Amino acid sequence: MQGEIESALAEVTQRAVRIVAAGRTDAGVHASGQVIHLDVVWGHALPDLQRALNAVLPRDIAIRELREAPPGFHARYSARSREYAYTIWNAPVRSPLHERYAQHCQRPLDAEAMDRACQCLVGTRDFLPFGWPPHGDNTVRTVFRARCRREGEQVLVEIEADAFLRSMVRRIVGNLILVGYGDLSVEAFAGLLSLRHRRLPAVAAPAQGLTLVRVNYGVSTAFC
Repeated sequence: MQGEIESALAEVTQRAVRIVAAGRTDAGVHASGQVIHLDVVWGHALPDLQRALNAVLPRDIAIRELREAPPGFHARYSARSREYAYTIWNAPVRSPLHERYAQHCQRPLDAEAMDRACQCLVGTRDFLPFGWPPHGDNTVRTVFRARCRREGEQVLVEIEADAFLRSMVRRIVGNLILVGYGDLSVEAFAGLLSLRHRRLPAVAAPAQGLTLVRVNYGVSTAFC
């Protein structure tokens, strides 16, 4: 994404422009609420820049809104929390319409048990068993909200935290699916947080079901 947007900016503004995103995502992960910041010289209205960029960007990338940021704003470091959603298509037969944006699980999932397991994640904890930090060695994160719910044949896992480790949400969801199948108890899921090393490489959920849906800032700089 970064390269495509920077190329579009160079084409539209005739200048080299670097962008900074609120966060990086694993390959194959989607984003409907990514936030970036940039410094650019533009002599016209912001809606004109938005239209010009969307005219040259690839079809799978779109600028939803452009806004002048307050002094000192940083897309990454000013963020207070990020929200991810993971979509599971839970039906005996796969859905071609959902194939790109959901994981298909044929066996019935107990979404209520998965939701109970989600509550074990809330709070400030060391999430080392579920991922690794993009920078440094700090693996402590604060999860503000986590839940699982069913909407028809879809099971949705939603998690909001101050920051995430690499592959953290996908590994959490992979183990929540085991809870939903009845192969892992809620108590055993909670016990995974006490592991002091990584033992979960085989249960990371596929990337295509995961979407960054919102980045939260202060009241004056809220984006969605």
